[in-house]
Amino acid sequence: MPTTNAPLDLNRVDLNLLVAFDALMAERSVTAAAARLSVGQPAMSSTLARLRKLLNDPILVRQGRTMVATPVAESLVQPVHKTLTDIKSLLSQRDSFDPGTNHRTYSVMATSYSAVAVLHPLLAQLPTEAPNVRLRIQPFAEEYAEQLARDQIDLVIVPREMVPSGLDVCSEAAYTDCYMLAVDQEHPDVGESISVEEFSELPYLAISPDRRPALAELQLDMLGIPRRVEVTTSFEIAPFLIRGTRLITLIPRTFGRRIAPATGLRLLEPPMELPWATEMMVWTKRMDDDPGHAWLRQRMHHFADAYVQGTPPAPAAG
Repeated sequence: MPTTNAPLDLNRVDLNLLVAFDALMAERSVTAAAARLSVGQPAMSSTLARLRKLLNDPILVRQGRTMVATPVAESLVQPVHKTLTDIKSLLSQRDSFDPGTNHRTYSVMATSYSAVAVLHPLLAQLPTEAPNVRLRIQPFAEEYAEQLARDQIDLVIVPREMVPSGLDVCSEAAYTDCYMLAVDQEHPDVGESISVEEFSELPYLAISPDRRPALAELQLDMLGIPRRVEVTTSFEIAPFLIRGTRLITLIPRTFGRRIAPATGLRLLEPPMELPWATEMMVWTKRMDDDPGHAWLRQRMHHFADAYVQGTPPAPAAG
């Protein structure tokens, strides 16, 4: 930092420099920060040089293969991030949000299942309902809480089991869905229904999104129902591997109904009772009262009601 005690001339401070500083501190990489802000690496390198001159400090120094922040830079991380967050919140405050005229870009993180269930219908509707609203959909990542805190995403749609207790965020159920048995429409051994014994004897495709067992697989394990697992894959690939084979699998009903006509699948009621899956919406507390964010959550509920049909059975009495 400058050694002089003279006050800093704010006319020299470009707000974009603070935005770049925030990105550089979050990524600790010029290349990654440039990608985050959608600028070229040479432009970000030039901005870093301007920051170094402004603060009279190297900010980032190379240590082996990584970039490490200087003590001065570390001391500014939280104040700068809070300042930018406060400015963003101040500028985005409105008495109302008009989807027909307002410009807004939302970053939404979701599983492939949720993207098909509710985000695709919203994407199809946006040109008519909100022509100036853009939706950037990112694949689900387990470190979503950190990305929320960094304001890298606006909303996460995640299975209820993936919302850790004690997380300082807002959340609510987006929708619930049941599981269906999916087989090839010409499956030679499956008629209108199958028994649990037949389920255990047929070749099985286990679904493991994001390198973790799907909820249905965990529930089957809890019920002690064995499977003849021959393939383990993700939601996206499962329908194409089922087609033309004797494989069977369990998939959420809404996902199955959306992709069955295109992939030649047939859906049946499973031969066992499985708890319904619940997908949650998660967002930061500072966005809770934002009218535009509230509109997005409302649209999520709307499309969930329209496309995720059904209501989970009430718990048994006693």
